[in-house]
Amino acid sequence: MNKHKVVITGQVLPSALAAIKQQCEIYQWQETTPPQLADLIPWLQQAEGLFVTGNIKVNDTLLAAAPGLKVIVQPAVGYDNIDIKACTSRQIPFGNTPGVLNETTADLAFGLLMTAARRIHESWAWVRDGKWRPGVHFPLGIDLYNKTLGIVGMGAIGAAVAKRAQVSGMKVIYYNRRPRTDQEQLKVEYRTFSELLAEADFIIVLTPLTPESRGLFGAEEFAQMKPTAYLINAARGPVVDSQALYTALVNNEIAYAALDVTDPEPLPADHPLLTLPNILVVPHIGSATIETRNKMAMLAANNLLLGLAGKSLVTCVNTEVNYR
Repeated sequence: MNKHKVVITGQVLPSALAAIKQQCEIYQWQETTPPQLADLIPWLQQAEGLFVTGNIKVNDTLLAAAPGLKVIVQPAVGYDNIDIKACTSRQIPFGNTPGVLNETTADLAFGLLMTAARRIHESWAWVRDGKWRPGVHFPLGIDLYNKTLGIVGMGAIGAAVAKRAQVSGMKVIYYNRRPRTDQEQLKVEYRTFSELLAEADFIIVLTPLTPESRGLFGAEEFAQMKPTAYLINAARGPVVDSQALYTALVNNEIAYAALDVTDPEPLPADHPLLTLPNILVVPHIGSATIETRNKMAMLAANNLLLGLAGKSLVTCVNTEVNYR
């Protein structure tokens, strides 16, 4: 029996790789640097499945080099690197991994808020650097209790963040393209974007990256925020204009920023944002737990194998071409 030929563009967790290997012949990029399209073309020309890791661009050019593709998967929720229209025009279903990382990402987003507010990372550095001495006091943080959290992008992750905030005694407001029908059950209140910017003490960004959300937070938006406000971005880096954020932090237009994602990403070590005292940056670790990454990898592997078998993917973005 001939095995399906699958291209994997980077590292995959062992559990998922073993599941794929049972049914497929694998061509996997093993280098630490991301592949260029030219590196993959010899494999893509005969590939039936594509397992995308890293920020590989799947566009018309790549798809033209892979005429036999039956399915594409990626172990992530976001898919701004995937041209969905191009996939759909070729009748190729694309599977992502929503749902399995909601709680983990919510933990990270709210953890960034709490860490920044109470300056936990800075106080550890204070102790490590030998500054904890009698009579020398660490600068104070701020309370969460009775503060207002604004969530931009109230999807499943936003709803999970709201629960965490409410346990801490925070009021939760949110902005979406349209109000949620279950906002009363969630105990959250809808605001226009401008209203949210002006009212929130903390803002957590969870919106997908789309042409409309790219640069959503720029100089004009920072000017509308409280000078005491904290911005937490756990969505995608380009949703926030990095230069405008730098200017807002330097000029104390807002008090603090905590970023799980940046633009560019990775953020270069000499980037101006990293020179500031009122920022916290972590390396895109929203879903980075052992349990969640394994769930994501296994869901992607399952989607891949289902697509290769001509069956419906469990989670498919372009459902109009999902196999029946």
